Amino acid sequence: MKKQICAALLAVFLCFSLAVSSLAAPAAISQEDAAQALSALGIMSGDETGDLQLSRKVTRAEFVTMLVKATPGGDQIGQSATSPYPDVPRSHWASGFVEAAVSLGLATGYSDGTFRPGKEISLAEGVAMALQLLGYGPEDFSGAYPTGQLAMYHSLRLDRGVSASAPTDTLTRGDAMYLFYNLLSAKTKENTPYLSTLGYSLNDAGQIDLLALVNGEMEGPLVAQAGWQSSLPFVPSKVLREGAAVALSDIQDYDLVYWNASMGTVWACTQKATGPIQALEPSASNPTSVTVAGHSYPIETAAAAYALSDLGEYGLGDSVTLLLGRTGGVAAIADVSASAGDRIGVVLSVSNSAYPDGKGGTYTAQTVTLLATDGQTYQYQTKGGYRAGSIVRATVASQGGEVTLRGLTSSSLSGKVNADGTKLDHYSFAENIQILDVSDACGAVLYPSRLAGMTLSGDMVRYYSLNSLGQIDTLILEEATGDMYQYGVLVDLEESGDGMFKYYTYQYDVNGTSYTIPNSSTRFRVSSGPIQIIGETSDPERMFSLTATSPGQIQGNLFVAGNRKYTLSDSVVVYEQRGSQYYLSSLGRAQSGEFTLTAWYDKAETAGGRIRVIVAREAS
Repeated sequence: MKKQICAALLAVFLCFSLAVSSLAAPAAISQEDAAQALSALGIMSGDETGDLQLSRKVTRAEFVTMLVKATPGGDQIGQSATSPYPDVPRSHWASGFVEAAVSLGLATGYSDGTFRPGKEISLAEGVAMALQLLGYGPEDFSGAYPTGQLAMYHSLRLDRGVSASAPTDTLTRGDAMYLFYNLLSAKTKENTPYLSTLGYSLNDAGQIDLLALVNGEMEGPLVAQAGWQSSLPFVPSKVLREGAAVALSDIQDYDLVYWNASMGTVWACTQKATGPIQALEPSASNPTSVTVAGHSYPIETAAAAYALSDLGEYGLGDSVTLLLGRTGGVAAIADVSASAGDRIGVVLSVSNSAYPDGKGGTYTAQTVTLLATDGQTYQYQTKGGYRAGSIVRATVASQGGEVTLRGLTSSSLSGKVNADGTKLDHYSFAENIQILDVSDACGAVLYPSRLAGMTLSGDMVRYYSLNSLGQIDTLILEEATGDMYQYGVLVDLEESGDGMFKYYTYQYDVNGTSYTIPNSSTRFRVSSGPIQIIGETSDPERMFSLTATSPGQIQGNLFVAGNRKYTLSDSVVVYEQRGSQYYLSSLGRAQSGEFTLTAWYDKAETAGGRIRVIVAREAS
């Protein structure tokens, strides 16, 4: 597991990793995508472990609860003030939802005056209620019930993924999940996507934008400090810290915490920037951005804006630690003590920056941007003597925030990491070891298990240090794994010109974002298909084609092709290919069985390689 930091993207930090499908007219639905979407919206919830219990049958009470929660504000329904039906007393857990469903015209009771909340719901009943949510009533159907309703159910493609087929078949929670997921992108009677009634829109491909949806339903941020867990309104079943699954206790002081109670998930962002405040734009009375140590950050919360304004506690010249949120903006401010202590890392860049002199003017000083072994970037003022690539130790005083930089002598070490990822040569790894793999202005933080079985040559180890027990506690590597690079697909390569003057236009996609390099004189060693990008994503220094495996299948964290097994990268990118077009997809969709899969890797696993890209094509 790892997280990427590139100097060109210092202001863009995403604190969670989500699988997003972006494909027109999909042949299948990913169970993972459907579950995340409905959980994020609060339509479905799992048990204390996050299990949605998709194989269990659905009762009428459960179904109308999902139905009401799928309406605007439906998750705010409380207990009913009276008993809506004789068999649904006020004390019944679903009394408020039953009452709301009936009052909204989405459901009705039986002719004998009962509602039968514990009765398992049939496909015909569920379809009729779902169509009511889209604005279709009995007057819109001809013929005997439920013929017309089921015909529209199929024509609107609400049936994708639903296993129940006969009108009297009972629905499972899995069937209900697919039905409601399909309903979100279906057109209402007014010919608008139902999702728009909940305040969201479909993407350009006409599908649910899962990333935007989960972002929109996320709460926070909360600054993690002593006792912060008591502020959470639920006990999380899943905790992610910079995309890595951790225990709740692994979240550290001054992490920024976001959450979604329905998903049972907590996300923690760790990115910070430390230094004196150099500028507040457009003014100190109403700041929308702040400059610290030569870098400008947008302010993304009202609380941070207030703290940095002339009404707050921080101003020009004050040393602060900016806590950066999920969009890379300033979400909260901490005293510089939040970043006090020693940090070892690699200097990414050196520049001259202006600093307030405390008298209304400024002075210029050299500023280094440090990528530390904790995976965070820091900017520090220095008197000089450092260059990009230098290994340094930065010590930040807890009082006043004074920074002392000291260059470190590179130490060479070589050997093989054991199969457990606990030793390099004859040195054991410390329990709290920090490992950084760098290349130019990019780096990736690694866990020890990532190096298991690898042989590290002397030129791969830039620096290491030992603790009092003789264990390696810090390890800085040079291009050992390739985890710091970007991976995507080259969609098109055009050559123009003749003779000595040839130009190349590259069109490529990285994580669903398209890029074009027009009329370049550089001929990268690439052909159409999956690629590795070194340097800035929009202006690469180098670009290489990846190597394809034979067709195979995903099994856990492995790609199995014939009798060979390849390990997937933690950030493997999945694309669906239709003709010459590539669409960002997800592992969940790739595993649906609808596709022929080919995987692409950068180098052999013994040399740190991984499966970086998977291409899914419709099975013939």
